[in-house]
Amino acid sequence: MADGASSSGGARDGGESVVIDYGRRRTTCGYCRSSGPTSISHGMWANSLKADDYQGLLDRGWRRSGCFLYKPEMERTCCPSYTIRLKANDFICSKEHGRVLKKMQRFLDGELDPQCKTSPTKRSLSEPLSSPTSKVSKVSANEFQAATCPNLLKEDEVICCLSSKINEAIDTCFQGGILGSTVQLPKAVVKTVKPQVKKKVGEAVQEHKVGVLDLVYTCNISFQIVAAVRRALPKENGANQTEVLADLSPNSVAEKLAMTMESLGGLDGFELKACNGHLNFYSATNPTMQNHTSVVPAQGSDNSSRSKQSSKQSSVNKISAKHPQKRKSLEIRMRTSHFDPEEFALYRKYQTKVHKEKTVTESSYRRFLVDTPIIFVPPKSGDDTVPPCGFGSFHQQYRIDGKLVAVGVVDILPKCLSSKYLFWDPDLAFLSLGKYTALKEIDWVKTAQEHCPSLQYYYLGYYIHSCNKMRYKAAYRPSELLCPVRYEWVRYDLAKPLLDKSQYSVLSDHATMQDETPQPQICGPLDVSSAKDGHQESPSDEDDEDFNDYESEMMVDEESVDSEKVDTTESGSSIKDIENITLDLKGSKVKYKQAFGPIESRHLKALEGQLSRYAKVVGKELSDRMVYCLS
Repeated sequence: MADGASSSGGARDGGESVVIDYGRRRTTCGYCRSSGPTSISHGMWANSLKADDYQGLLDRGWRRSGCFLYKPEMERTCCPSYTIRLKANDFICSKEHGRVLKKMQRFLDGELDPQCKTSPTKRSLSEPLSSPTSKVSKVSANEFQAATCPNLLKEDEVICCLSSKINEAIDTCFQGGILGSTVQLPKAVVKTVKPQVKKKVGEAVQEHKVGVLDLVYTCNISFQIVAAVRRALPKENGANQTEVLADLSPNSVAEKLAMTMESLGGLDGFELKACNGHLNFYSATNPTMQNHTSVVPAQGSDNSSRSKQSSKQSSVNKISAKHPQKRKSLEIRMRTSHFDPEEFALYRKYQTKVHKEKTVTESSYRRFLVDTPIIFVPPKSGDDTVPPCGFGSFHQQYRIDGKLVAVGVVDILPKCLSSKYLFWDPDLAFLSLGKYTALKEIDWVKTAQEHCPSLQYYYLGYYIHSCNKMRYKAAYRPSELLCPVRYEWVRYDLAKPLLDKSQYSVLSDHATMQDETPQPQICGPLDVSSAKDGHQESPSDEDDEDFNDYESEMMVDEESVDSEKVDTTESGSSIKDIENITLDLKGSKVKYKQAFGPIESRHLKALEGQLSRYAKVVGKELSDRMVYCLS
C-alpha cells in the first residue's frame, strides 16, 4: 500500500488526490459583510486529498471548508487573506496568554468562582444615547470584595468583576427601546493598563483634577457599542438615523455607562472616569491593588495592622469553608473526524448563542466540520515521519470532569497542525477557551515534533490586515505571513509596514520597501474603535476573538458553487506547464499530452486554458501530482 516517497519526505500510505476544478468564484464577503460579490477566489472540490498534497496547497495560500478548497485571488478580492503560521518551538507566550493559562488552572483547582464570569451572550441596544452632563463618577458600595469576588488580590478576578459591572450597566442603560432587538452589542473586556501608558496619561489626570490617582484598568466598550449601532442602523426600519447618529459617540456612551455604574454601586476602592470614550478605573486607596499581591506587614507594623490582616484572613477562611475547593480534571482527546451527537449538540449551542444562528442543521455541520477529503495515514512503529496519531483530520475534544466543553477541528499534516475551527460551551466564556485551546494546540505541536521532526508549525488560518478583528492572530508571536506572489514566508514584523500601506502587498518585497500598489480599501463600516489611537488615555489592547470568528461564512455546499467563466488568455502558461497533468476521463486516467485522441480537438483549446489557470493556482508540482477530474 505504500505510495512512495513524496516531496515532503517519508512514505505515505495509499490513495491519490482527485480534484474537480470550479475556477473563479465571486461571493459576498464574510469579513467586510459586503452586499455584492466582492470576494473573489479560485475553488476546487476534492474527492480525495493526500496529506502531503494538502500541505503543499496550504503553502500556496489554499484552505478547506469540508471538502471544498478555496484560494483568494489576492490582487482582486476585497479582503486579501494571508496564510499565517508560527514555529511552535519559537513561540513566545505573552502576559495575556499567561493569564489565560493561570485562569484555567485556578478554575481546575476550584479557586475561580464561576459566578464572576462575564456573560457570553450579546445584548440589544435600546434607547437613544443622551449625553450626560457629568463626565466623572466616583463609585462606591459596601462589601464589594465579599459580595462579588472574594479574592480581589488576584488580577483576573478583579478584571472579571469589573467587566461584569460594566455589562450590568449596559443591560440597565440599553434595555427595550427604539432601536429594536436586531442591534447586537459585544461584551465588555477590561484590560490592565501598562506602565508605559500610565506615563503618557499622567498630565491628563492632573488636568481633570482627579488628584493623585493610579490608573489601573481601562475598557473601550463604548467604541464597540457605537460601531455595532452604526453597522446596524441602515437595516433598521423607521429609525430616525440623523437624530440617533447626532447623539451617538463613544464619549456619550462612556459617560452614560459611568453614571449608571455610579447609581448601581458595588465598586468600593475604585474611582471611575469616562475619558475620551474610555472607562478608566483609578485606585486611590490601595496602591497594592496594582500589583495584585498579598500585603505582608513590615516588622515595624503596629498591632492594629496585624489584627486587620488576621481578620481579613479569617474571613477568607470562612468563605473557603462555605465553598470547599474541588479539583477538576481536564482531559484532551484527539479523535479522527467523524460525526458525534455530543459534539453536534455543543456546536449547535455555540452557533446559536455566540453567532446568533437561528437554524443549525446536522447536514450543514457534517459538510463543514465532519466531511474531509484528507486521506488518513496511520502511524507506523519505528517510523518518525508520521506522528503517533497519524495524518488526517481530527476533532480535539476538551473535557472537564468528563463534560465536553470545547472541540478544536484540526488537520494534522507533515509539517503542521492546521487549526480549522473551534466551538466551545458559551457557559464557560469567562475561561477564554479560544485562546486556551490555541495555546494547547501549540503545545501539541511541540510534543508531536519529538516523534515527527518535520511537524514544526502551527497554522492559524488566514490573517486579514484590513479587518481589525482578525489582527489578534499576530499576537501569537513570532508569526509569519505567506507572500502571495513568491510563496515565501515573511516575518510579520517585516510584513506589517507593507500592509499598513496597502492591504494587498508582495510581502517578499519587504527588503526594498518599494511596493507601490494602490492604497487599501476600507474593510466594511469604519470601526469607531480605531479613533482611540489619537487619545492620550487610550491604552492599547488585543482583540479577544477566536480563530474561527468568520470561518463559518466560508461554508460551501457543492451544489451552491457559482463558478465564473474565465478568460483563458490571462493564464500566461505554456503547454509544458500542463502536459503532465493527469486527467480523469470517465474513470480512465491519461496525461494531457496523451489526450488528443480521447478529447475532440474543438474542446482542446478551452481545456488548455482551463488547465493553464489550474496549474498556475496550485503550482506545477502539485498539478503534475494530483488527478484532474473532468466529470
